[in-house]
Amino acid sequence: NVRATMSSRSLRRLQRDKAVGDGSDEDVGIVSGKSKVSAFALLNEEVDGDASDQDDEGREETEETTQKVETVKPSQKSKKKKKKKRTVKPNQQNGGTDDVDAEIKAVNEMLGEVKSLSSEQPVAGAIDMRSLLTVEHRLLNADNEMRRIFGSHVVRSEQRRRGHGRTYHRATWLATPRDSWPQMTKIGLSMELIEKKNGCQHFSFVHSPQYQKIQFDFLDAVESFNPDNIAALLHLYPYHIDSLLQLSEVCKMSEDRQMAIQLIDRALYAFECSFHTLFNLTQGNCRLDFKRPENRSFFYALFRHLILVGQRGCYRTAMEFCKLLLGFDPDGDPLCVLLMIDFYALRAQEFKFLIRMFNDWEPHRNLSQLPNWALSVPLAMFNDITESGSEDTSKADKMLQESLLMFPSVVIPLLDKCSVELNSVVMKHPYFMHIAQSSEPAALNQLVSLFIERNNSVWKVPEVLLWLERNARVVCERVDNQDPLIEEYRTCRESRYRGTPRNVHRHIIMADYQNVLALLPRVSSYCFTIVGV
Repeated sequence: NVRATMSSRSLRRLQRDKAVGDGSDEDVGIVSGKSKVSAFALLNEEVDGDASDQDDEGREETEETTQKVETVKPSQKSKKKKKKKRTVKPNQQNGGTDDVDAEIKAVNEMLGEVKSLSSEQPVAGAIDMRSLLTVEHRLLNADNEMRRIFGSHVVRSEQRRRGHGRTYHRATWLATPRDSWPQMTKIGLSMELIEKKNGCQHFSFVHSPQYQKIQFDFLDAVESFNPDNIAALLHLYPYHIDSLLQLSEVCKMSEDRQMAIQLIDRALYAFECSFHTLFNLTQGNCRLDFKRPENRSFFYALFRHLILVGQRGCYRTAMEFCKLLLGFDPDGDPLCVLLMIDFYALRAQEFKFLIRMFNDWEPHRNLSQLPNWALSVPLAMFNDITESGSEDTSKADKMLQESLLMFPSVVIPLLDKCSVELNSVVMKHPYFMHIAQSSEPAALNQLVSLFIERNNSVWKVPEVLLWLERNARVVCERVDNQDPLIEEYRTCRESRYRGTPRNVHRHIIMADYQNVLALLPRVSSYCFTIVGV
């Protein structure tokens, strides 16, 4: 059929061109004598010759035969040639670029490579700090950690009991909306971008005139010393931040723990609904100035939330909130998160994170001057070594011994809190006697008492107590041998702890440890409760 079709077309072409009759016989003979490849090649030639005179039927036949031509070997060879050409073109285009790169490399070899200031020398260790303070969204949800600890069925039953969020509630990271919450409306709270500086974005919350009027009504309700007035104001404005925080404290005092948690969550939900579009919780480069009164409530809400989360046993979630809170003002640390992040890191078994943070921040923050860091870091080293199966604890032993020499007033109160009696040599040694604590500065006593109240649980492990006893006996021997570090550390304690910074006062008051609160001046506690400084 193909040959017949091709012969008729050849004849029609020869008739149109008025060719000699003998030539037509030769053409037909060529078609019948050659292979299929020559026949199709002749067909292509014919189609090229009379393309302008073909009708629609002829075009369809031509397309069909062209598709068949692509299956023949000679056409496959032509395709390979085309592919080779395509691979040659990029090399030709990049030839100039390769020459330039070669010249640049030769110059660098002679003169030395130029180091980039932005990548090699970050300002004040901004990149390292940012990597330490980055937060993962999924780790901010305490339900995820409870699901890992207690199982999914426990979390699902709790969620069914308290209900799911309705459709008009936004999905947020800091808090999960509940079914009983009122609908979120515009309350006059917003956020604005102030400036971009040193790779960080500085934000601030803004109060509208309407919200400022509600603030004055709230202060009047606080001065009345009647919680019902705050509850009435909250009934009118269900997402007023300071009313939620203050009423949460009232519920905590009345031992209504669930309502206290729910009010804090509602405050965080209202804050997150007012975030700026560029405000990012996870990158660690967003800053909030605590000196602005509009920002302080956000710090307080996060602090109280992480305390409540930690009391539920979600230590990793609490540690992530510590990183989040510290990332908003890492230099000022207005609520002194550094006094508790070590505890949550130890309980979450994030030993490497704690050691890395100490090594990175010690040169410019002197973390070893805080009793909690001086003792928690060697404990993290010891636990990390124990988990790895190694027995070389020399580095952890050395740091613990130096910490006990620096803070001798820690040993006996810590052992009393753990309900443990160690070797009589350690308990009766004058360097560790209770009289040592009474002779220490008041600011140091506050830090030591706070460390003992919060961190005593991580020292109750039998292996840890044996390790502590062994190093305490070595310290006693060094004291008896009059180690020169003893006098150096005594001078440091007398000169460096002359007063308690205000951020430490804030932390102690909000941590709410009664034994530590008793060591604070009553004036500072009263001023903080009323004014919120």
